[in-house]
Amino acid sequence: MAVKWEGVMPAVTTKFDSNDELDFITFEKNIKAQLDAGVNGIILGGTLGEASTLTASEKKSLVRKTLEVTNGRVPVIINIAEQSTKDAIQVAKDAEEWGAQGLMLLPPMRYKATDHETVVYLKEIAKSTSLPIMIYNNPVDYKIEITHDMFEELLGECSNIEAVKESTRDISNVVRLKNRFGDRLKVLCGVDTLALESMVTGADGWVAGLVAAYPRETVAIYKLVKAGDLEEALRIYRWFLPLLELDITPQLVQNIKLAEVATGLGTEYVRPPRLPLQGAERERVLAIIDNAMAQRPTLVDYTSL
Repeated sequence: MAVKWEGVMPAVTTKFDSNDELDFITFEKNIKAQLDAGVNGIILGGTLGEASTLTASEKKSLVRKTLEVTNGRVPVIINIAEQSTKDAIQVAKDAEEWGAQGLMLLPPMRYKATDHETVVYLKEIAKSTSLPIMIYNNPVDYKIEITHDMFEELLGECSNIEAVKESTRDISNVVRLKNRFGDRLKVLCGVDTLALESMVTGADGWVAGLVAAYPRETVAIYKLVKAGDLEEALRIYRWFLPLLELDITPQLVQNIKLAEVATGLGTEYVRPPRLPLQGAERERVLAIIDNAMAQRPTLVDYTSL
């Protein structure tokens, strides 16, 4: 299945049970809810998916299960966030063998590579696979920025680099990327709290986090913005914003899994060293979720937009 880098692409959580094993029953329920809401792809093993804690066997199982559940309705994409170029290339090759239809690719992990090192790393991975690639550009959290000049070099040599998950937190960067690269580089917002603004300024899609708990509201905002109904999109977005802010903290996994519990689409189990929220912070997050649930908006029929 060809990947169209557009629309809402959930960076889904990885579901665990009380024994720290993959929970495919809850996972399947969540994926089906995403499909029913009208998402455009499923992204596995991202930051929200607790990528750094997953084994190769678990990644394979997640890809295979997701392909089974999606059954060709949307592309399945897996994130690559490895410690070495060699390991990253192996994951890219494995993902293609497992049946994944696209890759999301982070710069080198645990080492602040130079611009040259970063470009070489990304090129070598891209040239090792035929799968289409979305670069995850998040200098705030991962301390390496892929500049426009770096993208120029990458796009000139790697035709399968097709998109960027734009997470610089600079809203005007959407316009700069579009001005420089046009449709050669699809731009998807990677920061929940900037999603509506990004789409208004030309982003092609939204790699979303709170969609894991609220798939219909997320897709509705995207569809309404693209249809030009900003008033209705803003109505939902204003309600959504306190929840979306739960995605931009180090405890985003715990936060969003609590929200999934509230909507019946997940459990609170995280993989250590992460632990469920405790004390005052847990109460603060629960209050935000409870307030949102009490005021959850009625949605217009966005599916035909």
